[in-house]
Amino acid sequence: MPDLFSPAGPAPDADLARPLADRLRPKALAEVVGQDHLVGPDGALTRLIASGSLGSLVFWGPPGTGKTTVARLLAGETALDFVQISAIFSGVADLKKVFEAARQRRAMGRGMLLFVDEIHRFNRAQLDAFLPVMEDGTITLVGATTENPSFELNAALLSRARVLTFRSLDETAIERLLARAEEAQGRALPLDADARAALARMADGDGRAALTLAEEVWRSAREGEVFDTKTLVEIVQRRAPLYDKGQEGHYNLISALHKTVRGSDPDAALYYLARMLDAGEDRLFIARRLVRMAVEDIGLADPQALAVANAAKDAFDFLGSPEGELALAQATVYLATAPKSNAVYGAWKAAMRAAKEHGSLMPPKTILNAPTKLMKSEGYGAGYAYDHDAPDAFSGQDYWPETLGRQRFYEPVDRGFEREVRKRLDWWEKLRRERRGGSG
Repeated sequence: MPDLFSPAGPAPDADLARPLADRLRPKALAEVVGQDHLVGPDGALTRLIASGSLGSLVFWGPPGTGKTTVARLLAGETALDFVQISAIFSGVADLKKVFEAARQRRAMGRGMLLFVDEIHRFNRAQLDAFLPVMEDGTITLVGATTENPSFELNAALLSRARVLTFRSLDETAIERLLARAEEAQGRALPLDADARAALARMADGDGRAALTLAEEVWRSAREGEVFDTKTLVEIVQRRAPLYDKGQEGHYNLISALHKTVRGSDPDAALYYLARMLDAGEDRLFIARRLVRMAVEDIGLADPQALAVANAAKDAFDFLGSPEGELALAQATVYLATAPKSNAVYGAWKAAMRAAKEHGSLMPPKTILNAPTKLMKSEGYGAGYAYDHDAPDAFSGQDYWPETLGRQRFYEPVDRGFEREVRKRLDWWEKLRRERRGGSG
C-alpha cells in the first residue's frame, strides 16, 4: 500500500540494518503523503511532468516533508541522472567538477538533475556559479531549503527557478505513516490511543521524526507492554520544537505574538508566547518586544501599558526563569486587552518624514535664545511670550518654521485615555485661535 517512505532495499539483512525512515521511502511520486498540492492528480509537479518541461526548482519546507525523496523520484520520472550534493560540504571547486560531469553527460544525450541540499548555505558567489549552467540547460537544478528563499537566496537564482513549498505533515498524514510502518514491521505500535496521538504531535509535522520516534518505541517496549502518554514522554524524551532563534521560525512566532496582541486576542497571544518560551527564546527579547507593542499599538490609549511592559521586564530581571515568565504572561494579557491606538506611532513617522523632506528649516527667531549681542540684533528671542505668564499658561504663539507652516501629525483616536487627549487638543486649538485673533 502506498506511503511516504515505502520499502526499498536489496536484501532483508541489509534492509533491517537501515533506519526505518530510510527503509520506508516511497518508490513513486504518487506514494508521497502530505504533499497533494505538489504530487496529487492536479499537483504542481504532476502538471510539470505531464507538460514534458521541468525547469529548475527550489523546494522550500520544513525537515522531514519529503524534499529529497521527491527530487530523487522526479529524476526518475523525467529520465534525468540524479546527482546529489550538500551545500554544507561543497565549495566552488566541487561545483565545477559537477558541472563538467554534467556537460559530458549532455554530450552523450543525457541530462542531469542536480539536487542541492541546504542550498541556502551557499554564499552569493557560489550561488552565482549556478546561473550559466541553469541558463544553457547543462543542469536542471533542484535546491532544497528549510529557510525562506526570499531571504536566503539571491534574486538572480530565484528568477531562474520556480519555488515550490512543501508543507508540514498534519496528524492525518503522520497517522498514515505510522500505519504503513506497522504494516512493514508486522506489528502494532505499543501505544494507547492518547499516546499514539501524542507521538504524532511530537513529530511536529516531520515524517522522518515520526518514524524515528516509532522505531524508538518498538525498541523500548517489553513483551506485552503498552505505553501511555506519560511513559511515552519518558521513553523518547521530548523532541525540541521546530524553532531556530536566528531563522524564520523566530520571526514567524514573534510576528504572530505581536499581531495577536494588536488584535486584542489574549488567548492566542499567550499561546504564541508559550511557544516562544518553550522553544528557548531569549526572555529579554520578548520583554523588549512587549515594550515596543505598548508604545506602537497602544500608545496614549492606555499610557499605563508602557509602565506595565517595563515592569514585566524588571520583574523578569529580578526573578529569572521560570518564575519571571509569569510577569511576561501578565504583561501580554494586559497589552492584548488594552485599548489600541497607533496615533503617536503614525505621528512620529509623519514628523520624521517631514523633517527629512524639508531639510534644515530655521525655527522662528522668536523662540530662539539670544546669548550674544549680535543674535539679539538679528531678532533672536524678540517678542517671545513666556507661556507661564499668559492666562491658562498658554500664549498661543507660532512655533513652526515660516516656510513650512503649521502641521498636524498627531490625530488621537476616540478610545481609552486618548479620548481625553483629543479633548485637550481641541481645547488648546480653540484657545490658540482666540489668542491669535481667530487666525489658523
